[in-house]
Amino acid sequence: MKSATVHELKKELTALDPKELAELCLRLAKFKKENKELLTFLIYEAHDLSSFILELKKEIEAQFAEMNRDNLYLTKKSLRKILRITNKYIRYIGNKESAAELLIYFIANIKKSNIPIYASVVLSNLYTNQLKKINIIIDSLEEDLQYDYKKELESCVILK
Repeated sequence: MKSATVHELKKELTALDPKELAELCLRLAKFKKENKELLTFLIYEAHDLSSFILELKKEIEAQFAEMNRDNLYLTKKSLRKILRITNKYIRYIGNKESAAELLIYFIANIKKSNIPIYASVVLSNLYTNQLKKINIIIDSLEEDLQYDYKKELESCVILK
């Protein structure tokens, strides 16, 4: 079965009445957990983005506190899990400023937790890839925001 394009889906969805549209959304939410989470975000939390980001930061901090630091393998797995969850919520938000803020917060927590990033190639690559990603996002923002985020990022960078 071939999937329809986003343009075709948009055209068809605008032709539906609100009741049918609600039924489709509920059916979509029942199908996959991520769809339900996105729908929950859009309905309940998208209107107050600042408090949602604050809650995400608390969740990230809690996950860093629970992180197993006994060996680098477990640390790597924990960091990847935190990053995966962070990126999922960044996709839900769909806002570059929020993405930069959350990823910088992730990097700041790595620095704060004193994880030996450069002791492992995998951790080092994960860290440098996030720095590259943050810089790309920051470069796409307005100049005044770029300055603020670059300043914040500079204070979080771990040097070799």
